[in-house]
Amino acid sequence: MPDWDLSQFQVPEEPGRSRFHDFALPLPLMHAIADLGFEHCTPIQSEVLPFSLADYDVTGQAQTGTGKTAAFLITILARQYEFPSQGANPPGSPRALILAPTRELAIQIEHDGHDLAKHLDSRVINVVGGMDMNRQRERLSQGVDILVATPGRLLDFMDRRVIDLRRVDVLVIDEADRMLDMGFIPDVRRIVYKTPHKRQRQTLFFSATFNEDVMRLASQWTLQPHHVAIRPENVAVDTVEQKFWLVAANEKSKVLHQLVVQKDVGRVMVFANRRDQTRNVHDYLRRKGVSCEMLSGEVPQRKRLTTLDRFKQGKVRVLVATDVAGRGIHVDDVSHVVNYDLPEDPEDYVHRIGRTGRAGATGISISFVSEDDAFNLPAIEQFIGYTVVCSQPEL
Repeated sequence: MPDWDLSQFQVPEEPGRSRFHDFALPLPLMHAIADLGFEHCTPIQSEVLPFSLADYDVTGQAQTGTGKTAAFLITILARQYEFPSQGANPPGSPRALILAPTRELAIQIEHDGHDLAKHLDSRVINVVGGMDMNRQRERLSQGVDILVATPGRLLDFMDRRVIDLRRVDVLVIDEADRMLDMGFIPDVRRIVYKTPHKRQRQTLFFSATFNEDVMRLASQWTLQPHHVAIRPENVAVDTVEQKFWLVAANEKSKVLHQLVVQKDVGRVMVFANRRDQTRNVHDYLRRKGVSCEMLSGEVPQRKRLTTLDRFKQGKVRVLVATDVAGRGIHVDDVSHVVNYDLPEDPEDYVHRIGRTGRAGATGISISFVSEDDAFNLPAIEQFIGYTVVCSQPEL
């Protein structure tokens, strides 16, 4: 491959926006950033990178879709390039550990890691539940620099002495509030205590919300961190055009079908509140000849991954999901998100619409408001900070 240099990746300066060029990143990392088409940093990247690249601990309040994954991966990869290991790491001894609450999020982080490490020697591996343990053990035996893991499977491997965390110099805890909600904190605490003391490692701690419990965890695991907050309404308002359509409960399926067959509607994610509703919507669209798949707890893990890949590759146009299955899914070029049901938790509203308008792109969210769920609207309005206007479907 011919030599690559920064002259092949020219990005003009823009007032008020940071470029990746501004951070003196290693050339092979800049090459990967150029390959990915990243030019200007997202707000969280602009705020986090000056501190994380200078080895400060960081606590960040940000939803998915803000570019935080790239912020912590760039930090880790730059550090590993500038301070290479003296000799090979023993098998199963990563230099960086990224903890995520769900398999889908961990797999997505690993995928992003491979993209950014494309021209570097850092080896990125994930260990998550629901996948073949022997295959994961085999991959670990070939060496790992950056380990992405869900807590349960990581503890399984640690108890079997397959993974040793004593060489970890960067610890990332992603979606800490979700870990708390899912009851993972005792497991996470056990894992953190097997890494070097917080004075001997860098810790990057991210959470969509910072309530008292989350702040207590952050203070235990980080050392005088720099705190960055990207408020949810920035994510919700700036890059996503939000529409609220008045649709009778018995008309939702028909209106959804009319929407997804329109010419200017590309890749669509549809969210429903319950598994059975997800199945019903999926089956209805399939009967109407729409290229459609579903993600919910009733779908086996292997099938979920295949479905996600087909959606990313554009082989499936519409993905119908529940909140738990949809959390942590990062797919570019989703043109529309449809809230078939208004979520009961306003935070889930922001997470849902964050599937479109990702990292600076624009997107459209359409929420169906019916007599069955209109009572969820005031909490959403309070959370995003303004009063919404409901209209008739624009079909």
